Amino acid sequence: MVFLGSCGGSGNFSAPRNLDDACSIARERPHYFRAFQAAERKYGVPVPTMMAMVYQESKFIGDIRPPHTYALGVIPIGRQSSALGYSQALDGTWREYQRDVGRSRAQRDDIRDATDFMGWYMTKTVEQTGVPLYDTRNQYLAYHDGRQGYLRGTWRSKGWLIRIASEVDSRAVMYDAQLRSCRRR
Repeated sequence: MVFLGSCGGSGNFSAPRNLDDACSIARERPHYFRAFQAAERKYGVPVPTMMAMVYQESKFIGDIRPPHTYALGVIPIGRQSSALGYSQALDGTWREYQRDVGRSRAQRDDIRDATDFMGWYMTKTVEQTGVPLYDTRNQYLAYHDGRQGYLRGTWRSKGWLIRIASEVDSRAVMYDAQLRSCRRR
């Protein structure tokens, strides 16, 4: 399969134009799609699952960070977390990934590194929780709350997170159908 389009260039952190169309994303940013495919080949994580999770975590914006928190509503006191990049990986989890796979130069704002991280993380989730790679909803719950949080059931008291995990699952189903369609063209 060949997708034509610009690669977006280094340092292009704007979102693709149509985030509701996987084929459009793949055409506009073929390097994104190649990164998803490479992670799928390496780890077995479905491309639509990773795309839906990147959509939820960063809307495909490579340099995104959580918002600042403020004391008294006006004094900035830092960010809600250390999450950064396409995958919104936390500092400690990213360092664990870098050590585990021997990629000390991996960057969270590089789509190839971010998708490799997601594949690595999700396969660790399978090992530690038994959640299959194709179970997007529960993989997302474990991704968001951490594997230990998932096992403890911390997500069960978070109705908003359960709703979001279902939305991520629905988006993965939508992306899967779209990708099957555009591959036939």
